[in-house]
Amino acid sequence: MVLSTQIAWLFILAIPIACIAWTVTNEEVFREPREYCLKRCHKGRTIAERKFFYLFTCEYCFSHYVTAIMLFITNYRLLIDDWRGYLISGFALVFVANVYMSLFALIRTDLKKVRIENEIEETKK
Repeated sequence: MVLSTQIAWLFILAIPIACIAWTVTNEEVFREPREYCLKRCHKGRTIAERKFFYLFTCEYCFSHYVTAIMLFITNYRLLIDDWRGYLISGFALVFVANVYMSLFALIRTDLKKVRIENEIEETKK
């Protein structure tokens, strides 16, 4: 694959990775399973149990597993056309996906702040 195509794949493939990781670890639709995982990661008997359930509460950690699944599905490799390409693309995808999630969190926080300020302003009237 040409390098420019590989870079395009990197930035495009990171979008669904970020969406899946963010949705599972932050959105209301997965609140109950996430709360269950939070309890298990704090009260698990073994360190393996605590770490396993922690993976479903941290978008950074979870994005590694989503990335691994996406690499398996797409067979995407970056720069090198063997196992090293998978390794490079895996970490690059995790990085870009987490940049996307960080930007989304900043935008969402800013929008929430504006909405709350507007609600306060309306209650003063």
